[in-house]
Amino acid sequence: MEATHKSFSFDDSLSRMDEILNADNRQYEEKDSIPQRSSLTYTNGYYVKCTALFVDICDSSKLTQYQNRPVLAKIYRSFISELVAFFNSHDSCREVNINGDCVWAVFDTPQKQDVCNAFYAACGAHSLVNILNYKLQKKQYKTYDVGIGLDYGRALMIKAGHKGSTINDVIWMGDVVNSASHLASKANSVWSAGYTIMLSSEIYNKLDAHNQSLCSYNQNYLCYQSNGILIHMDEWLKKQKEKDNKNSFGSFGLWGV
Repeated sequence: MEATHKSFSFDDSLSRMDEILNADNRQYEEKDSIPQRSSLTYTNGYYVKCTALFVDICDSSKLTQYQNRPVLAKIYRSFISELVAFFNSHDSCREVNINGDCVWAVFDTPQKQDVCNAFYAACGAHSLVNILNYKLQKKQYKTYDVGIGLDYGRALMIKAGHKGSTINDVIWMGDVVNSASHLASKANSVWSAGYTIMLSSEIYNKLDAHNQSLCSYNQNYLCYQSNGILIHMDEWLKKQKEKDNKNSFGSFGLWGV
């Protein structure tokens, strides 16, 4: 890891504090669509309407009870790698973040079709996890469930970090981010009856009829739930399992000779 050491100046610190705290509140503009990262400074920000999507491993602490650290590293790496790659493939995805064993993304969704695309990404994440679990099972590694949460709303987008260095990031603040995270935590729980995707009413109301047909209302959590998948991924998985079953039967002579 490259060293980030830089001498600290107390006087400079006081100046930075004042610059940030005395910034004009009118520099926080309302935007219909998510602007480019490059337009952010350390004193401005943007209020935007967006969709937040969280994918979190359920009860991840249990994985440590079954797998040693090198295997855990493989499990987390494969999970994070493919979700980041899949989310990044969507034109409307503006940010992908990794927080421990959670991957979450922000989608620019000014139109209803954009919200449908974010729901498509949630279904794709579900399918990818199913495939990853299949591959883990083949290696006799511990499998896992995930919770996927999806919400639409207003967020404040700001740049935070140390001015004059490369240590900075875009921070997303607002109920939409927290709500999507909470929805993910409700998935695959006692009160969600084995559903992996939980979505808010705001998301559901912006979906087209086909995508709405893939959802049902959860009276316990007052939101919608789904086990939507991507057909082409699911078909690949079914074919692999069929091959495995045939090979297994053949090895026991059940097909005859």
